[in-house]
Amino acid sequence: MPLTLDLSSRIAVITGATGQLGRVMALTLAKAGADVALHYHGNATKAAELQAEIEALGRRACTVQADVADLPAMLKMRDQIEAALGTPDIVVACAVAQVWPWSTVLEEDLADYESQFRSCVLHNVNLAKAFLPAMQAHGTGGRYIGINTECAMQVAETQSAYTSGKRGMDAVLRVLAKEVGPDQITVNQVAPGWTISEQDRINGTEANEAYAATVPLRRRGTDQEVANVVAFLASDLASYITGAFIPVCGGHVMPTI
Repeated sequence: MPLTLDLSSRIAVITGATGQLGRVMALTLAKAGADVALHYHGNATKAAELQAEIEALGRRACTVQADVADLPAMLKMRDQIEAALGTPDIVVACAVAQVWPWSTVLEEDLADYESQFRSCVLHNVNLAKAFLPAMQAHGTGGRYIGINTECAMQVAETQSAYTSGKRGMDAVLRVLAKEVGPDQITVNQVAPGWTISEQDRINGTEANEAYAATVPLRRRGTDQEVANVVAFLASDLASYITGAFIPVCGGHVMPTI
């Protein structure tokens, strides 16, 4: 019997679904059969467009707005999703308030560190508090997937605000994997490299020879390649993988033992 990646009868929620990566993840999960709740912070128009695309695929979708660092807002979002679609059994934490340009530790604004803590650490804490208790109560397991970054391993110059948030996120999700593992809920992280997105295709900026030269596969990855790993982790094919940090960066960074 051939292996299949089938998410039919599953309900997924994706934070930051209107972002460059979030959109592709949402469509990929929908194409695999999932109904999808699309979280956005400010781009209601893009969220509505994405909902229409998913519904055109024959799947159900809804849009929800919330500040991911605000627990009451996240709990309200959960209630809206449950009313519209049912209880999610796949959670994808993709939202991030990106700090740019990066600066040295001595020059970075303190507000940037707070921003990254809120969008990386509190985001994941609040998302877990909102959605994992229902997974535990149902007793059928579930999937929690956090979108991290290769930068968390690189910790290069000027990345301190961004990587401090993402490393904090990593710690939270590793602990969470141990705490909810007995409930057959898996918790994993996908860490993209510098990924080709829709905006790159529009601008013709897909290629970057300097970056590609540092990647073993000698190219930048695509948003679809990242979304494929998310879909795999959301599926039954990944039922015995938890606590993993999986770079999707062509070998640009490699976790060691």
